[in-house]
Order: sequence, then structure tokens, then C-alpha cells
Amino acid sequence: MTLLTPSVAPATKRRIQIVHVTLGLDMGGQEKLLVEFARHTNRADFDVRFVSLSDRSRLAEDLEAEGWPVVALGKPFGFRPGLILQLARRFREWQTDVVHSHDMRPLVHAAPAARLAGVSRVVHTRHGVLLQATRRQRWLQKLAARWTDHFVCISEDNARQSVHEGVPARHVNTIWNGIDVTRFAYAGPQPEGPAVTVARLSPEKNLETLLRAVALVVREEPSFRLEIAGDGSCMPDLQQLSRELGLEAHVRFLGQVRDVPTLLTRASLFVLPSLTEGISLTLLEAMARGLPVVTTRVGGNPEVVAEGETGLLVPPQDPASLSQAMLRLRRAPEESRRMGLAGRQRVEIHFDVRRMVAEYEALYLGSAVRDLRFAPAGAGASGHET
Repeated sequence: MTLLTPSVAPATKRRIQIVHVTLGLDMGGQEKLLVEFARHTNRADFDVRFVSLSDRSRLAEDLEAEGWPVVALGKPFGFRPGLILQLARRFREWQTDVVHSHDMRPLVHAAPAARLAGVSRVVHTRHGVLLQATRRQRWLQKLAARWTDHFVCISEDNARQSVHEGVPARHVNTIWNGIDVTRFAYAGPQPEGPAVTVARLSPEKNLETLLRAVALVVREEPSFRLEIAGDGSCMPDLQQLSRELGLEAHVRFLGQVRDVPTLLTRASLFVLPSLTEGISLTLLEAMARGLPVVTTRVGGNPEVVAEGETGLLVPPQDPASLSQAMLRLRRAPEESRRMGLAGRQRVEIHFDVRRMVAEYEALYLGSAVRDLRFAPAGAGASGHET
């Protein structure tokens, strides 16, 4: 007689519980990255939710469409100790394994809350630079950073600055931002198309310098056109400056544009005149589309743009240099095409979102990632391995 051993179903593996904490869910670069986390997280190993300290805003529905819950706490700005306790209760309730905070205010609330709740791992991403951070803000960042396991900077420049500001070097990692290159198929520059910029219309993007540069360009190339996609506090002043410079026939303000890939398809070049920058997603998107780029030599821009190969770097707040760079690409369609191709290849190799998410997931699991925080700018592929 044959004895039959009853089959035993394998135990279901518990997924690691990740909570992303952000200030809000407006349409900015950091917030767009949260949507990429939602899309590309390894669902077999990780369970994800998102917490907005303020309101739901525009991207909450995009996150929920990927199947992840979103909680908006509706808290006003400023440091609020009670918010730490509220977050700690939530983290315990959700049996959170990893808290991932994004930028300053989420860091100073979520990091101590995670420690109070007994969360095993705290990861923070510093997405940008505060141009006018107060001494108190820098002190809070320095203190909260000591409660993190990994203080991730999106550029090597950002990492060096963080250490200079007192963030313990042992906590600092560099993970470059990435985009979904499959959403930005190569198209190449359109020689007669407009120059395009996509940016939040805020002071650090320095669109005033761009308008003054365009005024210089059209003196030599009257057919030159610029399209500005984005919205923000500087919109009225920029529109007024455009009128004062007589650029009504040359500059179009498009407002917020959801379909950026289509906008880039009709462009001749992409321009970004920022005063400070981390790793700009719009810069990566333009390069993925095959556009030559002109941008300022600040922040992480030199880590993205290979000077003379994928685009041109100019000093910030220098309309003359910016105008000459745009004229150079306008007048050299073959050079523009070569730069666009090289830019596409660079993004595919170094700035794919799947690479970015995988490196963060390695941190969640406690594995090592490439520690490149002090790689010299311009060395090879900015110090990164292929």
C-alpha cells in the first residue's frame, strides 16, 4: 500500500513594507520620481505606500492608479513635533520596515518618527538645494540625518555639499536620478523647430536670463522661437518681461504640459538656465528624445551633460553666453544631430529609471550600492560604472 503524504502549500513570503514620505504631490521633478517608484518597484518583494504631509494634489491619482495607497495629512508648513508622533503611530500601524523620506521637511519629521516606531531602516533622498536655507533648517537637517541609515544625494555635487553642511559622510550615498527611456523614443532635433524649456517657473530656474538671451538671439535670427512649458510663481513677471523685450512673436508660455514627449518631438534644442540643479529630469527627457541641450554649469548639470558631446554648458546668469550657445546649435544642424544621438546613448547607459530604483531597493535590503559620492566630476562617465 502506498502512503500519500499530504501536500503542504508554501508559506507566502511577507513583502517588505516601504513608506515614502513627501511634502506634497504637485507636478515637480521630485514628485514625478515618486510616480516612477510606484511604476517600477519590485512588487514581488516590496509593498509600498505614499504619505503626503500636505495635500493630495495632482499626482495622487497617478500613484493610486499603480495600485498603491496614498495618505494626505493636510499639515501646514513649519516644524511640528506633534507630526512626528502622528507619523510614528502610522508607521507602527502599517508594520513599516523602511521609511524613505524626500527632502527637508519630510526628513525632519519622518526620520525621528521612524526611530520612535522601531522601523528597521531609514533612507532619505535630498533632491535639491535650498538656496536660502536658515541656520535652523541646516541644523535640523544635520540632526535628522544622523537618524538615517542612508542619506542619498542625486548628484555628486549635492553629496559634497551635504558633507560640507555637516551630514556625516558615512551616511552619504549618490544615486543619480533616472527616467523611463521607453517613454521617450529617439526623435532627434527638428532644425526649424522651436527651442524648448520645461521647468517650474520659480526663481532658481532663472528664466529671466533665458528671455534676455532670446532677445539677443532674435537680433541675428529673427525666425528663432522659444516655447516655455511649466507654471509657477514667476509666470506673471516673466510674461511682463517678455512683453518689455518685444518677444511676443518669439516666445510662447504653454503653462503646465502633461504630454512632454510630444512637446519635445517638435523641438530643435532644449535649454535650461538654472541657478542650481540636482539631476534634472527634464534635461534627461530631452536628451532621451535626441535633442542637443544647452544648460548652465551648476549643480549636477555637468554630471549629465558631456560638454561638447551631448550639449553645451554656459555660466549662470550670462545672457550673452547663453545666446551664443543657442545660436551655435541653431546654425549647425549636423552637430546638433550628433549631440542628440550621443545624449540618447548617455541616458540609456547611465540614467535609466530601472537602474535607479534597483539601487534604492538594494539600500532597502541593506546591500551596498556603488559609493561614488566623491568621484571627480568629468572622470569617465562622471565616475559611474556602466
